[in-house]
Amino acid sequence: MKILLCGKGGCGKSTLATLMARACASRGQNVLVVDTDESNYGLHRQLGLDLPEDLTHYFGGKKGAYKRYDETGKVFEDKWSISDIPPEYLSGAEGLHLVAVGKIAEAGEGCACGIGFTAREFLSNLELGDKDTVIIDTEAGIEHFGRGLDKCADIIFMVVDPSYESIRLSEKVSDMGRAFGKPVYLIINKADDDQSRMIRETLRDKDAVIASVPADKNIMEAGLKGEPLYKDVPEVDIIVDKVLV
Repeated sequence: MKILLCGKGGCGKSTLATLMARACASRGQNVLVVDTDESNYGLHRQLGLDLPEDLTHYFGGKKGAYKRYDETGKVFEDKWSISDIPPEYLSGAEGLHLVAVGKIAEAGEGCACGIGFTAREFLSNLELGDKDTVIIDTEAGIEHFGRGLDKCADIIFMVVDPSYESIRLSEKVSDMGRAFGKPVYLIINKADDDQSRMIRETLRDKDAVIASVPADKNIMEAGLKGEPLYKDVPEVDIIVDKVLV
């Protein structure tokens, strides 16, 4: 199963991706976290893993995958499984791994379109076994829908924080997911009981809410310090059990 998390900046996508990855791994899944956010340098720290070499480098940089496609009509010669990913582009231990598709590293180096294209081609080409789970952490906003990345997912989770912008964005995400034929579930994040109730009352797609994850001081402090997240969160366990069953 390929699970994609999206939402506005700061809503907690990477934190939830980390917590869900650990919950899946604890249930015997072989988990691959795919970092498609070209500006996020914190996900690997939350996972407690080294940041691997950018996957775009396998193709010769951001323009390399485009060049392959233009010359041959495809990017990959063969299907890949998780075990086929070259080790320099993969970090982690048995049961929990990380791939970082690409990062913007220098001023003036150009747009991130090549990173998005590489991410889509990689995820489209990746074949999973019965115990494999892929969790995709996206960049802020909805540009990944325009790039077609969400077509690669089996399930889309939209993370909704206590903000008007996030509530409105959830409507657009639901519509775009529906256009791709993908189920979209909403996770209310970092909200107290009153905020969660207010968000539910305001949401257009109330039935799509799968869980409400409260703000947690320990999680916020770990994120501030760049420390690994090892906390069990009951609401995340509920999400994982619903998805994996």
